[in-house]
Amino acid sequence: MRLIGLDPGLVKTGWGVIEVTDGRLRHVANGIVRTRPDAAIGMRLTALYDGICDVIAAHAPVSAAVEETFVNRNPQSALRLGLARGVVMLAPARAGLEVAEYAANHVKKSVVGAGHAAKGQVMMMVKTLLPQADIAGEDAADALAVAICHAHVAQTSVRLRQAEVAAIAGAR
Repeated sequence: MRLIGLDPGLVKTGWGVIEVTDGRLRHVANGIVRTRPDAAIGMRLTALYDGICDVIAAHAPVSAAVEETFVNRNPQSALRLGLARGVVMLAPARAGLEVAEYAANHVKKSVVGAGHAAKGQVMMMVKTLLPQADIAGEDAADALAVAICHAHVAQTSVRLRQAEVAAIAGAR
């Protein structure tokens, strides 16, 4: 199963694609979609959308996950980040992918084991879990962490469904 994780931002949106086979994680690709800070907001959102669509077309994931953003103290920054996040969620949805959302603390706990882990700890664990990855930066590492979290949740869901089926079959 091929998954894409996305870490939204208006200046830099990280993305990471992983493959999950028999419970094993394999790095496929990662990178950052950048926008020009001096460009109009509409052009920046278009660049984000087009960049994410290009990544999806190139790597053909079957599912997507996006990190939820925390509330920023600056209302203008929060609004702009919300716009970017909406576009980042729209791109995989328009490509027909299911889009899951995970809180940053959930992602960190899933990957590092602590919900308030520092960015450096997330980077270190992503490198440990995906040793073959040449990570493009912190935003890409965060996106790979979102993909890893999504893989863990998906695998747990499959196991729970299998246990439910087995319990029902055993009750007959």
